[in-house]
Amino acid sequence: MSTFVTVLRLPRGPDPNGRGFDPNSPRFIALCPTTISASTETRTDSVEIGEEQRARSALRESFLRTLIAMTNKQVQFHMYERVNVEAKFGASDIDVLNFQVSELQTPIGVQKEALLRCQDVISYSFDL
Repeated sequence: MSTFVTVLRLPRGPDPNGRGFDPNSPRFIALCPTTISASTETRTDSVEIGEEQRARSALRESFLRTLIAMTNKQVQFHMYERVNVEAKFGASDIDVLNFQVSELQTPIGVQKEALLRCQDVISYSFDL
């Protein structure tokens, strides 16, 4: 007797052969706009770019550490229309557009596995 296995398909990255960090790709430009123009680079611009990169790096590291801390923990998601759901956090896709969760407790029932779109989440909280 064969047993069926459910498959959870996460969204693909921008390029299956690369790492997805091509700064000239439309996806990168849409998701990671820079505040400094790259058309004419002077010494002052390179200093500003370095400062911006350090600030972005620190923010990104902090956010990634938060995601790591949330893994396999019960997280409360506060969503639009005053909907509050709770689930065990699993992972995030590379663009942080979706959260993969388990045991999602919604007002109408429990879903074993689910993807939450980040654009629908106002905030989230969890206990350390």
